Amino acid sequence: MKNKRISILFFTFVFFLCLPVILLLLKSVSNGWRWGELLPTAFSLRGFEVLLNDPRFYSAIGMTLWIGVIVILLNLLIAVPAARALAFHSFRGKSMVETVLILPILIPSLAVAMGIHVTMIRLGLADQWLGLVMVHLIPTVPYSIKILRSGFERLGQKWEEQASTLGGTKGVILYKIYLPQLLPSFRSMVFLIFVISLSQYALTSIIGGGNVLTLAMLYFPFLSSVDEAVIASFSLIFAFLPILVMIGFELVFRMVIPYQKRVIDRE
Repeated sequence: MKNKRISILFFTFVFFLCLPVILLLLKSVSNGWRWGELLPTAFSLRGFEVLLNDPRFYSAIGMTLWIGVIVILLNLLIAVPAARALAFHSFRGKSMVETVLILPILIPSLAVAMGIHVTMIRLGLADQWLGLVMVHLIPTVPYSIKILRSGFERLGQKWEEQASTLGGTKGVILYKIYLPQLLPSFRSMVFLIFVISLSQYALTSIIGGGNVLTLAMLYFPFLSSVDEAVIASFSLIFAFLPILVMIGFELVFRMVIPYQKRVIDRE
């Protein structure tokens, strides 16, 4: 009886989780879905054809993936040492540092963009993809540090202390001990950071000045369109990109992280 209830809850959860995606998929291939109809009366790939025939679509996807991957890599370089320091060390001003790190989440991104735009112009980074990478770090680094800090605190420092007594250096400890055990945190960080970078419209439009075309810049004007099939098609592609990036980083994790190598060898 208990297993039956668990199965019912599981399938109910899966149904409500997949229902919006199914409706969006039907909308993307429908050719007129009137109110009151259970299913569309006619189907067409016109929504996808409109996108695929637009040359800006491919350049926007390429620029979005490029910026998103660079932002993820920079987050790793910044967040790993910062999260470890906040998790394992106590120092004067630590609470102040934690407050400063969370401010980009609390302050509206539009206000941040307007304030930093002048600085970007002076540095020559406005209207450049590098400027977008730098500004996308503002709303993403706090989340990366929080996720990895929770992972370090969950593991504790005993692993590092035991490895140090055996002669392990900090680099070896990070690579062979922490990275395999922090893999769930890295997965969550990669997915969340790319989604945040992907959805940045205000920061991208202000700092990029309309010269750097990302998928968000191309997507939001379509929202004013009355063609629901095109909007649904764009939404599916918009939602598919984070999954694609996650698969790519998962393959990298399996090649780089020692524990993943051993698992593959045994299989």
